[in-house]
Amino acid sequence: MEIKGRIIQLLPLVTGESAKGAWKKQEYILETEAQYPKKICFNAWGDKVDQFNIQQGEELIVSVDLESREFNGRWYTDVRAWKVERAQAAAPAQNYQSQPGAPVPPPVEFFNPQNDGNNSTDDLPF
Repeated sequence: MEIKGRIIQLLPLVTGESAKGAWKKQEYILETEAQYPKKICFNAWGDKVDQFNIQQGEELIVSVDLESREFNGRWYTDVRAWKVERAQAAAPAQNYQSQPGAPVPPPVEFFNPQNDGNNSTDDLPF
Protein backbone atom coordinates (compact mmCIF):
# COMPACT_ATOMS: atom_id res chain seq x y z
CA MET A 1 0.00 0.00 0.00
CA GLU A 2 1.30 3.47 -0.88
CA ILE A 3 0.60 6.60 1.14
CA LYS A 4 1.50 10.09 -0.08
CA GLY A 5 1.83 13.07 2.21
CA ARG A 6 4.00 15.41 4.26
CA ILE A 7 5.94 14.43 7.39
CA ILE A 8 4.60 16.62 10.18
CA GLN A 9 6.33 15.00 13.16
CA LEU A 10 9.22 12.66 14.01
CA LEU A 11 8.71 10.72 17.22
CA PRO A 12 11.70 9.87 19.43
CA LEU A 13 14.03 7.08 18.30
CA VAL A 14 13.48 3.92 20.35
CA THR A 15 16.34 1.44 20.85
CA GLY A 16 16.69 -1.78 22.74
CA GLU A 17 18.46 -5.08 23.13
CA SER A 18 16.97 -8.48 22.32
CA ALA A 19 18.26 -12.04 22.14
CA LYS A 20 19.15 -11.33 18.48
CA GLY A 21 21.06 -8.15 19.29
CA ALA A 22 20.47 -4.40 19.30
CA TRP A 23 17.48 -2.94 17.51
CA LYS A 24 16.04 0.51 16.78
CA LYS A 25 12.69 1.85 15.66
CA GLN A 26 11.65 5.33 14.49
CA GLU A 27 8.02 6.45 14.18
CA TYR A 28 6.80 9.26 11.95
CA ILE A 29 3.50 11.12 11.54
CA LEU A 30 2.50 11.68 7.91
CA GLU A 31 -0.44 13.90 6.89
CA THR A 32 -2.15 13.01 3.62
CA GLU A 33 -3.04 15.59 0.97
CA ALA A 34 -6.72 14.73 0.57
CA GLN A 35 -9.72 17.03 0.86
CA TYR A 36 -10.00 15.76 4.43
CA PRO A 37 -6.36 15.11 5.43
CA LYS A 38 -5.60 12.10 7.61
CA LYS A 39 -2.70 11.68 10.00
CA ILE A 40 -0.98 8.29 9.83
CA CYS A 41 1.70 7.00 12.20
CA PHE A 42 4.12 4.61 10.49
CA ASN A 43 7.47 3.22 11.53
CA ALA A 44 10.82 2.09 10.19
CA TRP A 45 12.95 -0.59 11.84
CA GLY A 46 16.69 -1.27 11.98
CA ASP A 47 18.83 -0.14 9.04
CA LYS A 48 15.78 1.37 7.30
CA VAL A 49 15.84 4.26 9.82
CA ASP A 50 19.23 5.44 8.51
CA GLN A 51 18.53 4.41 4.91
CA PHE A 52 15.30 6.45 4.66
CA ASN A 53 16.75 9.48 6.55
CA ILE A 54 13.27 11.03 6.82
CA GLN A 55 13.13 14.70 7.82
CA GLN A 56 10.21 16.79 9.06
CA GLY A 57 8.43 18.72 6.30
CA GLU A 58 9.38 16.32 3.48
CA GLU A 59 6.83 15.26 0.86
CA LEU A 60 7.02 11.47 0.60
CA ILE A 61 5.43 8.45 -1.03
CA VAL A 62 5.67 5.69 1.58
CA SER A 63 5.09 2.00 0.78
CA VAL A 64 3.90 0.18 3.90
CA ASP A 65 2.87 -3.24 5.11
CA LEU A 66 0.01 -3.53 7.59
CA GLU A 67 0.05 -6.22 10.26
CA SER A 68 -2.12 -6.75 13.33
CA ARG A 69 -1.42 -8.94 16.32
CA GLU A 70 -3.32 -9.87 19.48
CA PHE A 71 -1.94 -9.48 23.00
CA ASN A 72 -4.02 -10.11 26.14
CA GLY A 73 -7.30 -9.82 24.25
CA ARG A 74 -6.41 -6.53 22.53
CA TRP A 75 -5.37 -6.03 18.91
CA TYR A 76 -2.46 -3.83 17.85
CA THR A 77 -1.77 -2.74 14.27
CA ASP A 78 1.71 -2.05 12.93
CA VAL A 79 2.22 0.19 9.86
CA ARG A 80 5.77 -0.57 8.75
CA ALA A 81 7.51 1.26 5.89
CA TRP A 82 9.51 -0.88 3.46
CA LYS A 83 10.14 1.78 0.78
CA VAL A 84 10.25 5.59 0.86
CA GLU A 85 10.41 7.89 -2.17
CA ARG A 86 10.73 11.66 -2.19
CA ALA A 87 7.72 13.14 -4.00
CA GLN A 88 8.67 15.46 -6.84
CA ALA A 89 6.34 18.03 -8.32
CA ALA A 90 5.38 17.23 -11.87
CA ALA A 91 6.85 19.61 -14.40
CA PRO A 92 4.28 21.81 -16.14
CA ALA A 93 3.47 20.79 -19.70
CA GLN A 94 4.62 24.14 -21.08
CA ASN A 95 8.20 23.44 -19.94
CA TYR A 96 8.41 20.51 -22.37
CA GLN A 97 8.60 22.79 -25.41
CA SER A 98 10.12 25.86 -23.75
CA GLN A 99 13.67 24.52 -24.02
CA PRO A 100 15.41 25.27 -27.32
CA GLY A 101 15.88 22.17 -29.45
CA ALA A 102 13.46 20.05 -27.37
CA PRO A 103 11.53 17.56 -29.51
CA VAL A 104 7.86 18.26 -30.07
CA PRO A 105 5.61 15.33 -29.14
CA PRO A 106 3.40 13.94 -31.93
CA PRO A 107 -0.28 14.91 -31.84
CA VAL A 108 -2.57 12.48 -30.05
CA GLU A 109 -5.24 10.92 -32.25
CA PHE A 110 -8.44 9.73 -30.65
CA PHE A 111 -11.01 7.34 -32.06
CA ASN A 112 -13.72 9.21 -33.90
CA PRO A 113 -16.73 7.02 -34.75
CA GLN A 114 -17.81 9.57 -37.38
CA ASN A 115 -14.56 9.07 -39.28
CA ASP A 116 -13.48 5.47 -38.75
CA GLY A 117 -12.80 4.83 -42.43
CA ASN A 118 -15.62 2.29 -42.77
CA ASN A 119 -18.43 4.83 -43.00
CA SER A 120 -20.43 2.70 -40.56
CA THR A 121 -23.04 4.14 -38.24
CA ASP A 122 -22.42 1.57 -35.52
CA ASP A 123 -21.36 3.09 -32.17
CA LEU A 124 -19.12 0.14 -31.35
CA PRO A 125 -15.48 0.31 -32.50
CA PHE A 126 -15.43 -3.42 -33.42
